[in-house]
Amino acid sequence: MFSYIFNTFFYNPIYNGLIFLVSYFSWIDLGIAVVLITIIVKLILFPLTKKSIQAQIKMKEIEPRMVELKEKYKSDKEKQAKEIMALYKNNGINPFASFLLVFAQLPILFALYFVFLSGGLPEVNTDILYSFMKVPEAINVHFLFIVDITQKSLLLALLAGASQFFQIRLIMPKTEPSTNKEKTLKDDLVKNMQMQMKYVMPIIIFFIAYGLSAAIALYWTTSNLFMIGQELYIRKNIKNKTKITKSTKEVNLKYHG
Repeated sequence: MFSYIFNTFFYNPIYNGLIFLVSYFSWIDLGIAVVLITIIVKLILFPLTKKSIQAQIKMKEIEPRMVELKEKYKSDKEKQAKEIMALYKNNGINPFASFLLVFAQLPILFALYFVFLSGGLPEVNTDILYSFMKVPEAINVHFLFIVDITQKSLLLALLAGASQFFQIRLIMPKTEPSTNKEKTLKDDLVKNMQMQMKYVMPIIIFFIAYGLSAAIALYWTTSNLFMIGQELYIRKNIKNKTKITKSTKEVNLKYHG
């Protein structure tokens, strides 16, 4: 059952999408096809990405109130959890939005991995092609005539790790200097986790990307760059809307005053 769902909704569409691009557009190599498929996937996931980024921004805004609630109900964890969830609900925040985005992307990453692991590219598996799909005469596997994406690539692995670093750096909240002289164990754990995410995660991504075919590294790099662009775009829109709302309120106050 799981295999059928995975093949029907992820593996087969991605495989056919790649074949479609290299079949009907002679100038597209397999690497460019991976980039285009990645962008299409990101556009499909854009509503979920937008909610995730909005949730992160709103959580930063309500952080002082969360600190107050944690301090107020530190002896009653059940009450604390209820109050925090109520705070999320009142501010329209889905705390699981980021996790949903990650889980939504995992099947796509696995599908792309198996396409290049068992799909036989550049040879075409006609058994899983859709009826309207034509078989390309030849497939150029060299991305921009430089990198064979069916093999390992140090360059693309480095780009995957570097782009992951800048993406994490962008989305990770800045740690405010603590006014409390006594640092708690929790503060140290949070700081260590953030440091690991920022510096260790890109290294892990590099080794994973280098251990697999360059197509995975190319997908990762394109995905990270697109995510950075989305993050900046959504943040800018939210800032503009906030400015407009504040200006409107100020005008209303002056008018009624």
